[in-house]
Amino acid sequence: MTTDEGYMTADGRKIGGVLMEMKNITLRFGGVKAITDISFDIREGEIRAIIGPNGAGKSSMLNVISGFYVPQEGEVWFRGKKRAPMKPYEVARQGIARTFQNIALFEGMSVLDNIMTGRLTLMQAGLASQALWWGAAQREETAHREKVEKIIDFLEIQHIRKTPVGRLPYGLKKRVELARALAAEPKLLLLDEPMAGMNVEEKEDMCRFILDVNDEFGTTIALIEHDMGVVMDLSDRVVVMDYGKKIGDGPPEEVRANPEVIRAYLGVEHA
Repeated sequence: MTTDEGYMTADGRKIGGVLMEMKNITLRFGGVKAITDISFDIREGEIRAIIGPNGAGKSSMLNVISGFYVPQEGEVWFRGKKRAPMKPYEVARQGIARTFQNIALFEGMSVLDNIMTGRLTLMQAGLASQALWWGAAQREETAHREKVEKIIDFLEIQHIRKTPVGRLPYGLKKRVELARALAAEPKLLLLDEPMAGMNVEEKEDMCRFILDVNDEFGTTIALIEHDMGVVMDLSDRVVVMDYGKKIGDGPPEEVRANPEVIRAYLGVEHA
């Protein structure tokens, strides 16, 4: 049972209060409604899935959560405060990081340098000291590199740390993108189809890392994913969208049994 203070998961984990709340969100592109009057929340420490068929508005909703899109109607509340329109770096400084459906990495840079870019909003040294790499800037970069090396170890990518990203296979690129997002030390991590295009072994690895990030770092995660097996195994709660509207919201077992969700997305079971 969900209360204002949170709820207990089936495996005994304590989920906290509301971290982010979407209130009556409506998003239009010209005359087309991508999202229509959708409300749901994301609670501290949970893994929250957003699912639905192609064209349901999932990526649009993730873009609203990340601050990239500003809805024409409704409100976004984060950590108890109504969020005003803001620039991407301001969203990052609030503690929100994301990965992308289409990998967005610097192909010519090494894995280490790509992950270091995730620390940019946390760096305090001025431009002059950074350019000279002296004093406070040198000490700060050393500290940031230590943080990045811990993430590299955590995601088991030590063997490719100096490899240019453009030479990596797809599955490892996905892992590097996750590492870069984690480098920002997010309170809320947004994953846009983290398993898309992966083989079975790569999916198993990514599932394990997502669970470990949630468990060991205490990071709240919201993800879009089409693999229903992954969604049902990973998620604490699932919100279901169809044609820009919300048609289901609750624990995976409840959503899986929802007749409207079955009709719209999961398909009808045959005896």
